Amino acid sequence: MAQSTSIEWTQATWNPVTGCTKVSPGCKHCYAARMANRLEAMGQPRYANGFRVTLQHDLVELPLSWRKPRKIFVNSMSDLFHDAVPIDFIRRVFSVMESAGHHQFQVLTKRAERLHSLRHVLPWPRNVWMGVSVENERYLERVSRLAEVPAAVRFLSLEPLLGPLPFLPLENIDWVIVGGESGPGARPMHAEWVREIRSQCREWGVPFFFKQWGGTRKARTGRTLDGKIWDEFPHPPLEGERRAPTPTPQSRRPGGPPRKRPRGGSRTPRGPTPRPWSRGSR
Repeated sequence: MAQSTSIEWTQATWNPVTGCTKVSPGCKHCYAARMANRLEAMGQPRYANGFRVTLQHDLVELPLSWRKPRKIFVNSMSDLFHDAVPIDFIRRVFSVMESAGHHQFQVLTKRAERLHSLRHVLPWPRNVWMGVSVENERYLERVSRLAEVPAAVRFLSLEPLLGPLPFLPLENIDWVIVGGESGPGARPMHAEWVREIRSQCREWGVPFFFKQWGGTRKARTGRTLDGKIWDEFPHPPLEGERRAPTPTPQSRRPGGPPRKRPRGGSRTPRGPTPRPWSRGSR
């Protein structure tokens, strides 16, 4: 359940929970569900329940045995904030992440409501990065809930990107990942959607990571955007360092008309001032 991975923005996966249920359009062609069903058919004991939510109690402390520091994607095969995962179990996972301070843990959820409701009962050590998945404008409320979580790094996974996001609320967001859907039945992602998100990240000084174009044969479509690989990472604050204030974007796009005011509040026009610990590349 812990293994190296080909996911471009992490180095290993750790699955103290397996299984999930679909909650929004981004789940339609879930890779984890396909993989779980395949592993169940192969007789893999971890997946005797198929893709039903299963707590893997014996794997909770596994990262403590890994001496080499690494970025770890937590629950690539599930969602830690699924309603079927007890609060006490979530606390155990967070306690292990806090103890394993030499690693960086990347937690991603579509269940921003539950994350938000638990934000004050969980520890938030600086090595825990917390993110939400957003596939189209209908689910931007997940970003607003994430912005109130006291994580050292808050990030967005806009994958699979299924529509344009012209007004991303990037205040208090430290990293953005964009990717197209891949595998059987993959829905297309338009290049102009990606470029628009990249432009907003430039304006806000937020690191931008382009994961893939996707498609049924993602190896052929690659991950180059306008002739470049975009592998920017956030730089978490050091121990005792306060978060730098979020910069405000430019009021105009270069060569374009004034930006419309994003939904959900006003922003003071100002030139972008990148956060010193938020711009980085691998």
